[in-house]
Amino acid sequence: MAINRASIAKQLLPGLNAVFGIEYGEVADEYSVLFEVENSDRAFEEEVLFTGFGAAPVKGEGAAVQYDNAQESYTSRYTAETIALAFSVTEEAMEDNLYDTFAKLRARGLARSMASTKQTKAADVFNNGFNTSFTGGDGQPMFSASHPTVGDGNQSNLIGSAGTVDLSEAALETAMVSIQTIKDDRGILVGANAVSLHVAPGNQFTADRVLNSPYQPNTADNNINAINHQGMIPQGYMVNKRFQDADAFFIKTDVPNGAKMFVRAPLATKMEPDFDTGNLRFKARERYSFGWSDWRGYFGSQGA
Repeated sequence: MAINRASIAKQLLPGLNAVFGIEYGEVADEYSVLFEVENSDRAFEEEVLFTGFGAAPVKGEGAAVQYDNAQESYTSRYTAETIALAFSVTEEAMEDNLYDTFAKLRARGLARSMASTKQTKAADVFNNGFNTSFTGGDGQPMFSASHPTVGDGNQSNLIGSAGTVDLSEAALETAMVSIQTIKDDRGILVGANAVSLHVAPGNQFTADRVLNSPYQPNTADNNINAINHQGMIPQGYMVNKRFQDADAFFIKTDVPNGAKMFVRAPLATKMEPDFDTGNLRFKARERYSFGWSDWRGYFGSQGA
């Protein structure tokens, strides 16, 4: 049987996939701590907020029970994007045995490109979190003082009245109270708590002092650091190198269905020969979407 370019491609693909996989894994994964990840089997996913019921009233003796109507509120849509990139190795490079030099280097570069795009798209959900041009299902940006509810007016997930405070012990104390007292759409206390703090590289030193100092930072007092003492942010702080605002910071809560990622098609690679040119072509492709459903999953400030 004659050796053809298609058979060569089959032999080379495992090696390129191995290089691709190693390099893809070396790009720091900073999105998975921010997002709940689910699989998808359609072009888009929709999540509808169910408002639940209001507080149950007292029923008088012999009186009829009261009925309440739970209802749907806003809908969050996640539309899958196709992310793909490719490169080719010329027939001449193959003839000159330059596979190791060209193909493997390009596979590494392709892997970094695919991984970087995913991390950037995830971070941009937060980078655009205060921008009124990027709204969610309720018509508000992710972080807003005007999230509408069915029965409790507008609610806020801004840290501070305007979401423009810098990271500090006082700012975190304000945030803890806001998180613990947040209500659902019918005015019932959610019972939320903070989980983790997420900052840009420029804020990591302040975050370390504020969370890990046993005493109040930047003071001569001997008062304890209550945030640290009570363990109010149990998972500590995490740095995202793709957060663009050095002053912004975000607190993840234990409210489910906050920031989410839907994977429509996981990362896959493919190699095939091109008859006309004789080149070997290597492609990487995946489909996914990022967004948020329940804004109560995060509180944030864009800094002063």
